[in-house]
Amino acid sequence: MKLAIFDLDGTLYDTNDVNYYAYKEALAKYDVLFTHEYFQEFCLGKHYKEFIPPLVNDDLAKINDIHHLKKECYVKYLDKVKVNENLFNIIKGIKGEYKIALVTTASKKNTMDLLNYTNKADLFDLIITAEDVTKTKPDPMAFNKAIAYFKAPIKDTIIFEDSPVGIAAARKTGANVFIVDKFNQ
Repeated sequence: MKLAIFDLDGTLYDTNDVNYYAYKEALAKYDVLFTHEYFQEFCLGKHYKEFIPPLVNDDLAKINDIHHLKKECYVKYLDKVKVNENLFNIIKGIKGEYKIALVTTASKKNTMDLLNYTNKADLFDLIITAEDVTKTKPDPMAFNKAIAYFKAPIKDTIIFEDSPVGIAAARKTGANVFIVDKFNQ
């Protein structure tokens, strides 16, 4: 059994603008000025529980509400997504020889909205999202869950990642790690 695991944001898709505009709209409810520069510097590759609290004085009710609003707003900005078609072509080429898993810290709702919008959901044999784990990247829990699900040998597992926290999590599994540095649409 061979396994290929792919990250979502920054690896298969450039969702920076989708996430930025969805968070900006959600934060506007609380009059939080959310600039693109702030998003790029402090939010990319991080879980919302890391970067939203300082914006709302650690108010748990606001944090949860903003996260909920962001998930609802996300679908409105899917036209801003950039698809890494080269990587999807690789997936299509290895499917059959490899089981294909998607592992992301994104919510299940936003993940499925994105996969359905781009007609890519059927390419994956397993999808693990934020709701499926108790620890997020850089903890390897989500990757390990995919590896255990397929009973895949570490030597036959490859992980495609882009962010420092994702790469750190991938390396902790002992699997082969391929770093996606950038892609052009």
